Amino acid sequence: MCRLSEAAFNVARMKLRLEHAGDRRAVRDIHLQAFGDEHGAAVADLTDDLRTLVVPGEGLSLVAQDGDHVIGHVMFTPALLDAPERLVGVRVLSPLGVLPDSQRRGVGAALVRRGLEIMRIRSVPLVFLEGEPGFYPRFGFEPAGQLGFRKPSLRIPDPAFQVVRLDAVEPWMTGTLVYPEIFWRHDAVGLRDGAVPA
Repeated sequence: MCRLSEAAFNVARMKLRLEHAGDRRAVRDIHLQAFGDEHGAAVADLTDDLRTLVVPGEGLSLVAQDGDHVIGHVMFTPALLDAPERLVGVRVLSPLGVLPDSQRRGVGAALVRRGLEIMRIRSVPLVFLEGEPGFYPRFGFEPAGQLGFRKPSLRIPDPAFQVVRLDAVEPWMTGTLVYPEIFWRHDAVGLRDGAVPA
Protein backbone atom coordinates (compact mmCIF):
# COMPACT_ATOMS: atom_id res chain seq x y z
CA MET A 1 0.00 0.00 0.00
CA CYS A 2 2.78 2.42 0.89
CA ARG A 3 4.61 1.72 -2.39
CA LEU A 4 1.53 2.63 -4.43
CA SER A 5 1.23 5.94 -2.57
CA GLU A 6 4.88 6.73 -3.20
CA ALA A 7 4.48 5.87 -6.89
CA ALA A 8 1.46 8.15 -7.28
CA PHE A 9 3.28 10.95 -5.47
CA ASN A 10 6.35 10.68 -7.68
CA VAL A 11 4.34 10.70 -10.91
CA ALA A 12 2.25 13.65 -9.71
CA ARG A 13 5.31 15.84 -9.18
CA MET A 14 7.26 14.55 -12.17
CA LYS A 15 8.11 17.08 -14.88
CA LEU A 16 8.55 16.13 -18.55
CA ARG A 17 10.78 18.45 -20.55
CA LEU A 18 13.26 18.63 -23.40
CA GLU A 19 16.71 17.29 -22.63
CA HIS A 20 19.30 20.02 -21.96
CA ALA A 21 23.05 19.78 -22.55
CA GLY A 22 23.52 19.60 -18.78
CA ASP A 23 21.43 16.41 -18.62
CA ARG A 24 23.79 14.28 -20.69
CA ARG A 25 25.62 12.63 -17.83
CA ALA A 26 22.34 11.84 -16.04
CA VAL A 27 20.81 10.46 -19.25
CA ARG A 28 23.84 8.26 -19.84
CA ASP A 29 23.57 6.95 -16.28
CA ILE A 30 19.87 6.20 -16.78
CA HIS A 31 20.63 3.92 -19.73
CA LEU A 32 23.63 2.31 -18.03
CA GLN A 33 21.42 1.36 -15.09
CA ALA A 34 18.22 0.58 -16.99
CA PHE A 35 19.88 -1.76 -19.49
CA GLY A 36 22.38 -3.23 -17.03
CA ASP A 37 25.83 -4.71 -17.51
CA GLU A 38 24.96 -6.58 -20.70
CA HIS A 39 23.55 -3.73 -22.82
CA GLY A 40 23.86 -0.51 -20.79
CA ALA A 41 27.10 0.79 -22.28
CA ALA A 42 25.97 0.04 -25.84
CA VAL A 43 22.65 1.86 -25.36
CA ALA A 44 24.34 4.81 -23.65
CA ASP A 45 26.87 5.12 -26.50
CA LEU A 46 24.08 4.88 -29.10
CA THR A 47 22.16 7.62 -27.28
CA ASP A 48 25.21 9.90 -27.31
CA ASP A 49 25.53 9.55 -31.08
CA LEU A 50 21.79 9.77 -31.81
CA ARG A 51 21.81 13.31 -30.39
CA THR A 52 23.30 14.47 -33.70
CA LEU A 53 19.91 13.65 -35.28
CA VAL A 54 17.93 15.63 -32.72
CA VAL A 55 17.65 18.96 -34.50
CA PRO A 56 14.73 21.40 -34.11
CA GLY A 57 11.57 20.00 -35.66
CA GLU A 58 13.16 16.66 -36.53
CA GLY A 59 14.15 14.52 -33.57
CA LEU A 60 13.07 14.72 -29.95
CA SER A 61 14.85 13.95 -26.69
CA LEU A 62 12.68 14.13 -23.56
CA VAL A 63 13.55 13.61 -19.92
CA ALA A 64 11.43 12.97 -16.84
CA GLN A 65 12.54 14.96 -13.82
CA ASP A 66 11.55 14.23 -10.21
CA GLY A 67 12.62 17.13 -8.03
CA ASP A 68 16.23 17.84 -8.99
CA HIS A 69 16.83 14.38 -10.45
CA VAL A 70 16.46 13.19 -14.04
CA ILE A 71 14.92 9.72 -13.76
CA GLY A 72 13.83 8.81 -17.30
CA HIS A 73 14.64 9.48 -20.94
CA VAL A 74 13.20 8.80 -24.40
CA MET A 75 14.33 9.67 -27.92
CA PHE A 76 12.45 9.92 -31.20
CA THR A 77 14.90 10.06 -34.11
CA PRO A 78 14.28 10.67 -37.83
CA ALA A 79 14.20 7.70 -40.19
CA LEU A 80 12.76 6.98 -43.62
CA LEU A 81 9.98 4.80 -44.93
CA ASP A 82 10.79 3.58 -48.45
CA ALA A 83 7.20 3.73 -49.74
CA PRO A 84 6.25 2.92 -53.37
CA GLU A 85 5.25 6.53 -54.07
CA ARG A 86 8.21 8.28 -52.40
CA LEU A 87 10.41 8.37 -49.30
CA VAL A 88 8.50 9.40 -46.17
CA GLY A 89 10.00 10.96 -43.06
CA VAL A 90 9.07 8.89 -40.00
CA ARG A 91 10.45 8.54 -36.47
CA VAL A 92 11.99 5.72 -34.45
CA LEU A 93 11.34 5.56 -30.71
CA SER A 94 14.67 4.48 -29.24
CA PRO A 95 15.89 4.33 -26.58
CA LEU A 96 13.48 4.49 -23.64
CA GLY A 97 15.06 4.14 -20.22
CA VAL A 98 14.04 4.72 -16.60
CA LEU A 99 16.19 4.40 -13.48
CA PRO A 100 15.51 1.02 -11.85
CA ASP A 101 14.15 2.49 -8.60
CA SER A 102 11.66 4.61 -10.60
CA GLN A 103 10.44 1.82 -12.89
CA ARG A 104 6.83 0.53 -12.78
CA ARG A 105 5.64 3.95 -11.61
CA GLY A 106 4.39 5.35 -14.92
CA VAL A 107 7.55 7.25 -15.86
CA GLY A 108 8.20 5.41 -19.11
CA ALA A 109 4.53 5.54 -20.07
CA ALA A 110 4.40 9.29 -19.46
CA LEU A 111 7.49 9.83 -21.64
CA VAL A 112 6.06 7.76 -24.49
CA ARG A 113 2.67 9.48 -24.35
CA ARG A 114 4.17 12.98 -24.31
CA GLY A 115 6.55 12.10 -27.13
CA LEU A 116 3.71 10.79 -29.27
CA GLU A 117 1.69 13.96 -28.58
CA ILE A 118 4.59 16.02 -29.90
CA MET A 119 4.93 13.76 -32.95
CA ARG A 120 1.22 14.35 -33.70
CA ILE A 121 1.66 18.12 -33.38
CA ARG A 122 4.60 17.91 -35.79
CA SER A 123 2.48 15.92 -38.29
CA VAL A 124 4.74 12.86 -38.14
CA PRO A 125 2.75 10.06 -39.82
CA LEU A 126 4.37 6.97 -38.29
CA VAL A 127 6.54 6.05 -35.30
CA PHE A 128 8.36 2.70 -35.34
CA LEU A 129 10.22 0.81 -32.64
CA GLU A 130 11.82 -2.48 -31.72
CA GLY A 131 10.44 -3.31 -28.31
CA GLU A 132 8.53 -5.39 -25.84
CA PRO A 133 5.21 -6.42 -27.46
CA GLY A 134 3.55 -6.54 -24.03
CA PHE A 135 4.30 -2.89 -23.19
CA TYR A 136 3.76 -0.72 -26.25
CA PRO A 137 0.25 -1.65 -27.51
CA ARG A 138 -1.27 0.51 -24.73
CA PHE A 139 0.03 3.53 -26.69
CA GLY A 140 -1.45 2.37 -29.99
CA PHE A 141 1.54 0.42 -31.31
CA GLU A 142 0.70 -2.58 -33.49
CA PRO A 143 2.76 -5.35 -35.14
CA ALA A 144 4.18 -3.47 -38.14
CA GLY A 145 4.57 -6.54 -40.35
CA GLN A 146 0.85 -7.26 -40.13
CA LEU A 147 0.16 -3.76 -41.48
CA GLY A 148 2.35 -4.18 -44.57
CA PHE A 149 5.58 -2.64 -43.27
CA ARG A 150 8.92 -4.38 -43.78
CA LYS A 151 11.70 -4.56 -41.20
CA PRO A 152 15.07 -2.96 -41.86
CA SER A 153 16.69 -6.27 -40.82
CA LEU A 154 15.57 -9.90 -40.71
CA ARG A 155 17.21 -10.07 -37.27
CA ILE A 156 14.36 -8.04 -35.75
CA PRO A 157 11.81 -10.45 -34.23
CA ASP A 158 8.38 -9.98 -35.83
CA PRO A 159 6.59 -9.27 -32.51
CA ALA A 160 9.17 -6.60 -31.58
CA PHE A 161 8.79 -4.64 -34.85
CA GLN A 162 5.96 -2.24 -34.04
CA VAL A 163 4.41 0.94 -35.42
CA VAL A 164 1.86 3.51 -34.35
CA ARG A 165 -0.08 5.27 -37.09
CA LEU A 166 -0.66 8.93 -36.26
CA ASP A 167 -3.11 11.46 -37.70
CA ALA A 168 -0.91 12.43 -40.67
CA VAL A 169 -0.62 8.89 -42.06
CA GLU A 170 -1.90 8.25 -45.60
CA PRO A 171 -3.11 4.87 -46.94
CA TRP A 172 -0.24 4.66 -49.47
CA MET A 173 2.40 4.93 -46.71
CA THR A 174 3.65 1.35 -46.61
CA GLY A 175 7.06 -0.10 -47.38
CA THR A 176 10.41 -0.73 -45.74
CA LEU A 177 11.70 1.13 -42.69
CA VAL A 178 15.19 2.54 -43.30
CA TYR A 179 17.18 3.16 -40.12
CA PRO A 180 19.71 6.00 -39.88
CA GLU A 181 23.33 4.91 -40.32
CA ILE A 182 24.03 5.44 -36.61
CA PHE A 183 21.95 2.40 -35.65
CA TRP A 184 23.99 0.21 -38.02
CA ARG A 185 27.31 1.64 -36.84
CA HIS A 186 26.39 0.66 -33.28
CA ASP A 187 25.07 -2.76 -34.38
CA ALA A 188 21.80 -1.77 -32.68
CA VAL A 189 19.41 -3.34 -35.18
CA GLY A 190 17.69 -6.60 -34.25
CA LEU A 191 19.26 -9.48 -32.38
CA ARG A 192 22.46 -11.38 -33.02
CA ASP A 193 22.40 -15.21 -33.05
CA GLY A 194 21.63 -16.61 -29.63
CA ALA A 195 20.27 -13.35 -28.24
CA VAL A 196 16.91 -13.29 -26.51
CA PRO A 197 14.46 -10.38 -26.89
CA ALA A 198 14.25 -8.11 -23.84
